[in-house]
Parts: sequence; C-alpha cells; structure tokens
Amino acid sequence: MQVELQSSEGLVRRLAIEVPASEIDVEVERRIQDMSRRVRMDGFRPGKAPMAVVRQRYLGQVRDEVVGEVMGQSYQAAITEQKLRPAGNPSIESVAGEPGESLSFVAVVEVYPEFEIGDLTALEIEAIEADVTDADVADMLETLREQNAGWQTVERAAKTGDRVTVNFTGRIDGEVFEGGSGTGMQVVLGEGRMLADFEKGLADIVVGEPERVFSVAFPDEYPVANLKGKTAEFTVTATEVEEKALPVLDDEFATRFGSASVDDLKADVRKNMERELKQAKKRHIKDAVLTAVADSLTFDVPKALVEEEAIVMRDGFVRQQMPDADPSKFDASLFNEQATSRVKMGLIIMEIVRSADLQVDDALVEEFITDIASAYDEPEQVVATYKGDREMMGNARTVVLEQQTVDYVLGKAKVTPKPMAFKAVMNPQG
Repeated sequence: MQVELQSSEGLVRRLAIEVPASEIDVEVERRIQDMSRRVRMDGFRPGKAPMAVVRQRYLGQVRDEVVGEVMGQSYQAAITEQKLRPAGNPSIESVAGEPGESLSFVAVVEVYPEFEIGDLTALEIEAIEADVTDADVADMLETLREQNAGWQTVERAAKTGDRVTVNFTGRIDGEVFEGGSGTGMQVVLGEGRMLADFEKGLADIVVGEPERVFSVAFPDEYPVANLKGKTAEFTVTATEVEEKALPVLDDEFATRFGSASVDDLKADVRKNMERELKQAKKRHIKDAVLTAVADSLTFDVPKALVEEEAIVMRDGFVRQQMPDADPSKFDASLFNEQATSRVKMGLIIMEIVRSADLQVDDALVEEFITDIASAYDEPEQVVATYKGDREMMGNARTVVLEQQTVDYVLGKAKVTPKPMAFKAVMNPQG
C-alpha cells in the first residue's frame, strides 16, 4: 500500500491511497472459491455449480464487498502511518481500479487541532464569593407564598398585580378579525403576557362600567401574518377584578413542602438554596476558567465536530420545547455558534487533561454522586442507581474530570475574589 499526504488547508487532510491489485484479486478469488463450495443455484446440487457459473453470477458483488473492506482497512492503516487524529468520518473521492489494476482513492478527513495550553500562571480569573443570607431565605419564602397565592374578588378599580376577567371584541377597519373576540379571558396586569397597549387599556377598569374602547398596535414582528403592523380597536368589559391572596406563613403552609414547621421549612429552603448556589458558583468558575484559557489560544475547530454538536443541541432544544415535533425538520446550523464554543471548550479540557496527565479521582466521583443523591428523599437508592448504570457512572466521571481540570487551572492562575449577592449569582440576567 502506498500513501501520500497531499496538500491540505486548515484541519483538512487529503490522503491519496493506492492498494496493489494482488491484495484485492487474491481475496476476491478466495471468496469466489469458498462460495462455489456452498452456494445454491438452480439446476445444480448445493456446492456443485461450475466455478465459471458462480464467477459470472457473483464476481461483481464479491469484488464490491472486498473493495469496500480494503478501502476501510487501508484508510485506517494510512491514518496510523501518517499519525493523524481524525475528528470525523472521511469522505472518499477519486476511486479508480478495474479488476487486475491497483485500487486508488483519496480520503478527505478533518483532524483534531494541535495546540499547546501555554502559561496558565499568566491567566487572571475572577471567582464568585457569595452566601445565602437570612434576607435571601426570607425573599424565597415570599416567592413561595406568591407561587401558592389564591385570588379573591374585590370591588374596586383594577391595579397592577390584579387579575381581570374580560369579554372583548377587536376590529380592524371596522371589521371583526379572526381570533379577535373572546369571553372570560383572564389577564394579570403587569405580567406582560398581553400586548402592552391591551394591558394599558385595562388600567383602572371597574366591573359594571360602560364598554371601554381603546386601540392596540400590533408590532411588525407579530407572529400572525394578517395582523403585523396593524392597529385594532378593542371594545372591552370587565366581569371580575381579583387581587392576590397570599397564604399565611405558618406550620400548615410548611406542610405543603414536606416540612413539619415554619422553622423546618426555613432550614430546608436554606439548604436547597445553598445547594443551588454551590452549583451556580461551579458553573461560573468553570465558564470563567475555560473562557480565560480559550481567549489565550487561537486554533481551528473541526467543522465535523461542530456539526455533530449542533445536531445534539438542536435535538435537545426541540424535544424540550416541542416534544411532538421531529427535530430533523429544524435547521441545526442555527446552533453552530454555540456548538463551536462547546467544541472548543471540550478540546481545551482534553488538552489540559493530556498535558497535565490528569486522572479521575474516584473519591471525588463518590463525593459527586453522594452530593446529587442528597437532594432526594431516598439518597441510598440514587447512589445504587448510579453505581448500577455504566452510562451514568461514565457521565459522573466525565463531570468530575472536568472539575479537576478547572481546579488544576485555578491552582496556577491568578484568582481574585468577586463578591456577589445570591440573587445576582442565580439571576445574572435579572
């Protein structure tokens, strides 16, 4: 076999491979002879068909099989010989080789980039410092009360935060449009689920007042084609105005969340918040570390890996947002930018692990699983489930090795604390 590494661009490598005719012809002949001893053909007893008849019937099929196998084996031998690290499957070009002639073809493949991590001591990384305060716990308890609030009817003008039940009719150019009318629709003022003009039109509305008429402008990007950029006139009457009725923070309320008392609820809430904060801080420092390393490096990212990751991201997004939809109907390239970032981070982690010769710490894996299990009512069962599932254990080991990589970088970089409030950490966009 002869292999020539042809000119390449970026991460693309072109391998021109030539296989002597003898390697193919000998194997084809061996298989034809073996087939003649067992093949069943009309007019002949099993294994008694003349070789010429067998050859005429099956030569093309057998040769195609042998050529396919030889190409695969030759490609694997070629990448080993050239010491290449393919980042995806090859595409095959320029296949040539009639019976009796050498087989030649070109395999085009992307390879993993080669780069060095560099001086980690030059990196500057900010690490979040945050704690769960009593005020944070009190705010969370108020949030729980809000989430479990009821509604009670009031006899006054509606204000922000109230729920208003309305009947309405919308017209454009004096004509009622499809979907523009309804009865018994409930709108929570200030929630922002309706168009701003519609909510504004309901301000201070009172049950029993005459019909209220106001205009609503549909934005140019409105999802309903025949309403984009149009202005409608709505006639509205209110049938009920309700205000939130928050539950009392007492022991009875605590039992809704599996706590025996208010004090127990506070302790449970704090524990959950501290667990969530710990995970958020881990995510932040991991992002900060990998971003800092990535910003210090310049290397190409294999398109094949980006395309694979984009498909994974697309499929996950579609299944989460539209469970009944077929992910393949959506364009995976929409996720290319995020996929490129993920692939680059993954390559960086791989290189740090390789260059630093990091090994998974089994004690940290145990700690990781125990920490996850602590959030469940039967932690022992969760631990047993993990240890009994090879894939789950593999995922756990991957997460732990990534954390070890982060810790390795932090041990060398210049790290400065970044004090932040709990809310700012948990809701960075808020």
